[in-house]
Amino acid sequence: MLSQPLHDLASWTRHFRSVEIPVLPTTVEELALLKQTEDEHGNVDAQTLALSVASDPLMTLKVLIEVESRRRSRTVTGAETVTEAIVMMGVTPFFNAFGSQKDVMTWLGDQPPAALMGLQRVVRRSHRAANFALSFAIHRMDEDAVVIQEAALIHDFCEMLLWLHAPALALRIAQIQKADPALRSSAVQREVLNIELQDLAQSLMQVWHLPELLQRLADDKHADHPRVRCVMLAVRLARHTQDGWGSPGAQAALPDDVADIAALLNLSTTAAHAALLDVDRS
Repeated sequence: MLSQPLHDLASWTRHFRSVEIPVLPTTVEELALLKQTEDEHGNVDAQTLALSVASDPLMTLKVLIEVESRRRSRTVTGAETVTEAIVMMGVTPFFNAFGSQKDVMTWLGDQPPAALMGLQRVVRRSHRAANFALSFAIHRMDEDAVVIQEAALIHDFCEMLLWLHAPALALRIAQIQKADPALRSSAVQREVLNIELQDLAQSLMQVWHLPELLQRLADDKHADHPRVRCVMLAVRLARHTQDGWGSPGAQAALPDDVADIAALLNLSTTAAHAALLDVDRS
């Protein structure tokens, strides 16, 4: 576990590019059951496996990294979704690669409870962001709706890795932001980590050779593109409303969020706000 920040982006990238990534306990349980079914009956398919993976941002990331590491030894087209990745790998190679997984609760078992709570908070936020992004993409009739959903799900993977591998630093960031909610996340990250997590995410996605479309969709610096805005606004809305739609943070940010989402979806602000509440309730 890191307790002190590394010096620069290159150092952080080198450290995180090969760290172990534990996954959610539910994923470990579901994969164990599916492995037993495959061993006994041999009727597990890629779609079934994908359903057990797709709600876990950490496992999603691991699968994409694994399939890209395999692909680069051959000249074949990359996979942009978990389903495509598992189809490309095959069911048996998938179980061979991911037969035994560590879960986040065990991984953080000797850390303060705040570390697991912080990670769980980011995961819940990522689920909500993915739901919002998918609804935006469907409304816009985007043919890459599933990729947009996936990009929103893993958008904050560096924050998750920080809770897993440097919980003391992640907690320090959380404490600073709680003491002064007006501070920008990027400024606090630079103060504590010497880098911004968005820059680290882009650097890691490049060294892992993740699909170019996923890299673009996760890059907030290209927010002029409608697909990137789908992801960015979904992540932003999920972050601002993570403590409830009536929380002080939400009340301060929602007018701008709703206005930007309404413009993206070509809706009135009233209609956009109602639609967002419906998505969040579903």
